[in-house]
Amino acid sequence: MSDFTCTLSALHVYPIKSCAGVSPASALLTDTGLDYDRAWMLVDAAGDMLTQRVLPRMALVATRFRAGELELRAPGMLALNLKLDTVETATRARVWGDEVPAWDMGALAGQWFTDFLKPDLAQVPGLADPGSGGLRLVRFDPEHRRLSSARWTGDVEALNQFSDGFPLLVAGTASLADLNQRLAARGQAPVGMDRFRANLVLDGLPAWEEDHIDTLTISTEQGPVLLRMVKPCVRCEIPNVDPATAATGHEPGDTLAGFRADARVNGGITFGMNAVILSGFDATLRAGQAVQGTLKL
Repeated sequence: MSDFTCTLSALHVYPIKSCAGVSPASALLTDTGLDYDRAWMLVDAAGDMLTQRVLPRMALVATRFRAGELELRAPGMLALNLKLDTVETATRARVWGDEVPAWDMGALAGQWFTDFLKPDLAQVPGLADPGSGGLRLVRFDPEHRRLSSARWTGDVEALNQFSDGFPLLVAGTASLADLNQRLAARGQAPVGMDRFRANLVLDGLPAWEEDHIDTLTISTEQGPVLLRMVKPCVRCEIPNVDPATAATGHEPGDTLAGFRADARVNGGITFGMNAVILSGFDATLRAGQAVQGTLKL
């Protein structure tokens, strides 16, 4: 018998790493996570990943799937539409310690991001140099197998595209509510789940219960989906970027630091759990589905 039941209250897909995401009512589960999640990434001329850690205005780039295209919008910019079935030239990209094959999305996409991110680029000397070559948008090569760390996944070969390291990130609404109560007690404004960029949001759990989950089972029309929680998600400074304004601050990081140091990750400050997929590839997940789970003994 399952230890608990809860509800899959929301799904979030982030097509471009570190840009704003979409919250579909349903999403296809692939071998790398939710379909199109972190399929694209912004890189510098050397192919190294760029994120809100360096360019916080990336948070203002809105994404939307429409008629076979990924539509990008940002304040003061004309919309940019990228065909989902079209790439340009083969290239290489580096995401953390992994150098992987990728596809360049072309000069227009690179110039669009370069133009919009100029205020941030001016603060980063290496990127702002005239001879730096500008920014490029790349798409992950689906023929490549980028694996999560076996230290955490054991004998499960979990594939990723441009995520930080795992195919899915899971978080609970009660944990966010508890954090917001703590922020209010410190005189700080509440934050939304978009600060934490989770893929699957669970409702009906006690606060921070996701820390102790072993497996989740979601019944779908195509059959059961089985997920395993494998690693607490250590938070960087990105949750301190306001997704509505791109302004940077110290919250919610400072508040989390007061009670979320996790010995499992050498005292890292955590929110949410990284998950791998054990079964259920090609199933469709839907917001509102019931979820059954087991807790770690």
